[in-house]
Amino acid sequence: MGNTVVVENQKLQEIPLQVRTLRRSRDYQQISLYKDVNPLDWEDWQWQLKHRIRTKEELAQIIKLTPDEEKGIKKASGRLSMAITPYWATLIDPEDPNCPFRRQSVPTAAESVVGPHEMVDPCAEDRDSPAPCLVHRYPDRILLLATEHCAMYCRHCTRRRLVGDYQKSNVPSRFEAAIEYIKSNKKIRDVLISGGDPFVLEDEEIESLIQKIRSISHVEFLRIGTRVPVTLPQRITEKLVAMLKKYSPIWISIHFNHPREITGRCRIVCDMLTDAGIPLGSQTVLLKNINDRPYIMKRLMHELLKIRVRPYYIYQCDPVRGTQHFRTPVAVGINIMEKLRGYTSGYAVPSYVIDAPGGGGKIPVAPNYVLSQAKGKYVLRNYRGKVYTYLE
Repeated sequence: MGNTVVVENQKLQEIPLQVRTLRRSRDYQQISLYKDVNPLDWEDWQWQLKHRIRTKEELAQIIKLTPDEEKGIKKASGRLSMAITPYWATLIDPEDPNCPFRRQSVPTAAESVVGPHEMVDPCAEDRDSPAPCLVHRYPDRILLLATEHCAMYCRHCTRRRLVGDYQKSNVPSRFEAAIEYIKSNKKIRDVLISGGDPFVLEDEEIESLIQKIRSISHVEFLRIGTRVPVTLPQRITEKLVAMLKKYSPIWISIHFNHPREITGRCRIVCDMLTDAGIPLGSQTVLLKNINDRPYIMKRLMHELLKIRVRPYYIYQCDPVRGTQHFRTPVAVGINIMEKLRGYTSGYAVPSYVIDAPGGGGKIPVAPNYVLSQAKGKYVLRNYRGKVYTYLE
């Protein structure tokens, strides 16, 4: 009994003070699968990972599965199998197959259909990998893939060739070649740690990797890419935030796709990070019938600014195999930008980019505001379509 009390007290100390008084919009204990879960366990990120929904039988206790979803779950085995955190599962509409939480996390039969232009590695990351766990495409920037695991496996994942249940050794030595490569290339001033999701690693593993990178004198800028604040906010503990603050400045890019993802629980962890002096940016994937309406995207950008997250990128969904049902025409993204620029704060206007197939990197795509140009003369249109002439 005494040991149980000690463990519960330790868990309580890991829970941010704001969370202890948070009123949930949907009480998880109303779901039969979680009715007996201790609130301290619910707020334990390790418990959340251990109890991710992996089977059709578990999911059927939460939502009314469609035949299409049942087929998708059956086929989603191996690399990108289904894994949904209990937290995320409580946000899914049990009756609506078009629920944005549901479509991003529950496999469907459409994933088995390969479009004519889809590829295993559309961004050619494997080609541009000079060492294990590294992608080097731009002159001064490098991507370090810290893990192939995520808290939840998004169905539109670009790195579905890598991310998932494949078990790989997590010994620190796996980064030795990558660190040596960065050390040897003095042009590298910017390192992005991504994956998978780096925040599914233990605090000690994350800190060890950050220390190694910070010890390289020519690295000026360190970023972490994550979706954990959205899919597993319990992972952002006060201990983790305190550790990250020691290595300031660290910038964090968070993957948000829909305004409803910004729950009260998500707001708390974003506040914790920004209060610690960690700048936050957002990355959003344009997804058909999820966020491809201008009013939804505008609302997302406004909600992000309210929690001090700067909208950074909207990505055209990459042509990775099995994602054709998520992709919109490029014109849809351009129209969204047309409805943002001039109609809302500049801070709420991200860049819309296509990560060029074949490894061309991010290419910005925008409405055409330059109507014509001649020597010393530009004819421009503004967001309302009015035409103006600028003379040099």
